[in-house]
Amino acid sequence: MNHPPPRTTDAALVAASVGDADAFRALYDRHAEHVHGTLLRQTRDADAALELVAETFAQAWLVRGRFRDECDGSALPWLLGIARNVLLSSVRRRALEQRACQRLGLRDRLDGLPAAAEPSEDWLDGIDALLAGLPPGQRDALELRLVQDRDYAGVAAALGTTEQAARVRVHRALRTLRGRMTEPKELLR
Repeated sequence: MNHPPPRTTDAALVAASVGDADAFRALYDRHAEHVHGTLLRQTRDADAALELVAETFAQAWLVRGRFRDECDGSALPWLLGIARNVLLSSVRRRALEQRACQRLGLRDRLDGLPAAAEPSEDWLDGIDALLAGLPPGQRDALELRLVQDRDYAGVAAALGTTEQAARVRVHRALRTLRGRMTEPKELLR
C-alpha cells in the first residue's frame, strides 16, 4: 500500500526558508488566508487587512531565523502573534500620527476640506523651513518620536539624554512648530 509522503511541517519550511525563498512562499501559501481572515475580523476593513497581511509576512521573513518551534511544527501561532503585533503597531502609529497632526494644527485644515476636494500641491510648503529652523536637539527628538515612531526611552537613548529631557525637547519642538504654523504665511518666507 502506498502512503502519501508526509507533509512538510511549518517549522521545516521556516528553517529551509533561511536559504530557500520558495520554502517561505509555501508557508505563505499555507497560512496567508487564515492570517487574512483573522485580521479582517479584527479590522473590518478589507484593504487594511491585506496591507497588514503583507506586513505580517514581511516581518516574519525578517525574523524567520529566530523562529522557535513551540507548537509541534506549526508556525500559525507564531504568524498570528506577529499579525497581532503588526496590528497593534499600526493602531499606535495611526494614533500617534493623528495626535501629531492635531498638535500641529493640520487636523483642522485636513478635516475642513470638502469630501471631493483634494489638498492643493502647496499645502506643505514651508514645512521643511519650519523644521530646519528648530534647534538641532529639538529637531532630532521630534524626528525620532514622530517619524521613526520611537518611544521616549528610545528617543532618550538615541540622543544620549534622559527620558524626561527627550520629552521636553519633543514638547518644545511641537510648541515652536505650532506657533510658527499659526503665524501669517508672509512671516514664514
